[in-house]
Amino acid sequence: MGNAKRFILAVLLVSVLFTNGGCSRKDTKSDQLTICFAFQDLETEYWVAAHKAITETLKAKNIRVLQRNAHQDANRQLEQVRDAIAQDVDGIIMIPQDGQSAVTIIGEANKAGIPIGVFNRPPADRSNPALVVVADNTAIAEDAVAYMAKAARRLNRKITPLILVGDLGDQNSIERKNGFYNAVNANPDLFKKPIEVPTKWDAVTTLANLEAALQVEPGVDFIFTSSDFLYPQIKAVLEPLGKWKPIGDAGHVILGGLDGDSTAYKLMREGYVDATGVQDLFFEADAIMKALIEAIEKDRTKPDKWIQDPGFALTQENMAERQMDMWGCRILKEAEAGTTK
Repeated sequence: MGNAKRFILAVLLVSVLFTNGGCSRKDTKSDQLTICFAFQDLETEYWVAAHKAITETLKAKNIRVLQRNAHQDANRQLEQVRDAIAQDVDGIIMIPQDGQSAVTIIGEANKAGIPIGVFNRPPADRSNPALVVVADNTAIAEDAVAYMAKAARRLNRKITPLILVGDLGDQNSIERKNGFYNAVNANPDLFKKPIEVPTKWDAVTTLANLEAALQVEPGVDFIFTSSDFLYPQIKAVLEPLGKWKPIGDAGHVILGGLDGDSTAYKLMREGYVDATGVQDLFFEADAIMKALIEAIEKDRTKPDKWIQDPGFALTQENMAERQMDMWGCRILKEAEAGTTK
């Protein structure tokens, strides 16, 4: 090869190297965005509905969705997100297993320069920047329990309250417990010392622990569940004891919870549940997707914004006017409408 040809080849190679080196990660990818959706499981109606809302909306926007189910294993979720990062996804939406693992995973996304959004279950602290959408669990729980206390006052006697406590590794559980105690402590003349029943967000654990608690204290007449998905376990324990009674019947146990699923709505409609704290699932899903897509489009690799869902308490008093604001009510009515076609 002559010297002239060698020179031309060298110039071409240098040109290629500099051209590739100057490309951004975004420039080297296709026009279609890819978002990893890493969730911890689909064991409750809330998570199923959230999963459906997020995946269907993203796909309708022609966004590729890389779905990863960690099956309630924080270490597996960390590895799944690392794998998504290695695949050079444009963004990540995560439902973490717990608050502390969320901090770690957010840190991995930050190091990779990939924007991340956390849905509903917040990180334990704000040390690593992320988009976070979360319900005001303390206020929602407090409002629901305050209504339950109002109903209890009509009994003109001291009440024995019980709370089914969620997994305290989850910040939502802590805040719901705090909201319960805020309302109970605001009525010291009404309530006896509350009974705490651990659930670990597990149906079998809940059933066993609630049965044991009522054997020790059969006079419980006020139960707040930190998640609506545990109502079947509450019914399974109360019914054999003759304590599963609708509002107005002698022996009715005042009931309330938080989430806003279709079971809670159905039990409110049937008169068994007095109040339910409602998270606005559709607002939360829409908010996290909009915020993440905006961050991707504006090339913000470490967006830092917390979006709060104020939620509300659906009660037997406001049910007629506010029931359609409850995501579980809408899901149930759509299902009922489908069966009549």
